[in-house]
Amino acid sequence: MGKLRLSVYALAAIAMTGPAMAETEVVDGIPPVSIATSMPDNGDPAGARKWLAQHGITYGLVYTGEALRNASGGIRRGSLYQGKLEAFTAIDFGKLAGWQGLSFFGNAFQIHRTSGMRAEHFNSLITISNIEAVPSTRLSELWLEQKLFDDRFGFRFGQLAADAEFFISDYSRMFLSSDWPTITGANLPSGGPAYPLATPGVRWRFDPDKHWSALVAVFNGDPGEQGTVNTTGTNFRINDPPLLMGELQFRHNQGKDDSGLAGIYRLGAWHHFGEFHDHRFGTDGLALADPLSNGIARRIRGNSGIYGVIDQQIYRPANGGPDSGIGIFSRISASPSDSSHINFFFDGGIVFSGMIPGRPNDRFGASFIRANIANNVRAFDRDVIAHSGIAQPVRSNELTIELSYQAQIKPGWTLQPTFEYVTRPGGHISDPDRPERPIKSGAIFGVRTTIAY
Repeated sequence: MGKLRLSVYALAAIAMTGPAMAETEVVDGIPPVSIATSMPDNGDPAGARKWLAQHGITYGLVYTGEALRNASGGIRRGSLYQGKLEAFTAIDFGKLAGWQGLSFFGNAFQIHRTSGMRAEHFNSLITISNIEAVPSTRLSELWLEQKLFDDRFGFRFGQLAADAEFFISDYSRMFLSSDWPTITGANLPSGGPAYPLATPGVRWRFDPDKHWSALVAVFNGDPGEQGTVNTTGTNFRINDPPLLMGELQFRHNQGKDDSGLAGIYRLGAWHHFGEFHDHRFGTDGLALADPLSNGIARRIRGNSGIYGVIDQQIYRPANGGPDSGIGIFSRISASPSDSSHINFFFDGGIVFSGMIPGRPNDRFGASFIRANIANNVRAFDRDVIAHSGIAQPVRSNELTIELSYQAQIKPGWTLQPTFEYVTRPGGHISDPDRPERPIKSGAIFGVRTTIAY
């Protein structure tokens, strides 16, 4: 049987079942959590998928669909259905052409009706569903990677998404609200190079041993707004000020045969070299809310952030892998208050995997996400009240909690009922219909299905 080491292209399918393990392999072009394993002839009656995999070419599809209902709060009530179809392919040029260490990856999305709950129902900052985006058919990543020195060093170039490798928590993947963190999405131009946007860049990675990794990447710093400028993912912008990201990773007990508690720890930072607006003061030194101000925000050179991520297993059953038992996770990040909309971000949660008798592949857990509005943004709101004499909410923070249960129907097919509660939507912004009061906190019920082939 032809085997292929699992690469980034299969993580989309594996994400629904837990943290990916280094030992996971693709057999005959089929990821281990594909619905194809439940089909006659592994969904490949003509043997084409197996033949292509033997020659280094693999592909797959992942469909995610969900129904959500805003049961209380927000700016409107109602239900919606939204979905995303992802197609991806990878090429191992060692198998295809004898060029060892060279690989290719590309993926594209067909996104439908996925901006309503967050934008139309809550005006929230924190993600409600991590498939939400402007409806479109769009290219995402498209890159080549060369690995050297027994795969210890690699460099990747092409159109890249930062959230494929940076600022990730593996245990958080099962939650609908888990996404590119709110602090980077709110503080970087166009939300930064993260789903559904990718942008030209170069990434270097060094793995001195199985425990340590160091990553550095330079991206074009503005992928372009997804709904207006970069609607198809084919702008390939290269002239914007760059975004630099770096991350150091340490992991232990990640093997199937390891008996100790597994853990992954990440420490990272980013810097954007462009210009940003001061959220409170103008170029004349006056508060922007002051009627005497020229209304032109002071320009600030660059913006930055630091972050840390912890994925820690706290219970590992006998013969269990790093994705079994009970795991906890957290991400924490901070950015300067003068040039940022969000200056502090903190999330965390707990995941139980295979803990129900007779349901070894089911998972359930709870998570929370908190995003703090930057000091200058809060001060601007207070300035507006002071100069206008009109009462309105002062922005402070937004908090979301989620409870979720992920049931495996068949390998590669999951069904996931979920509950989310959004407090202080938008960070405690005004209700459009009654500006003197904030948008009400509210509850969301939903169910997601994911099918990977």
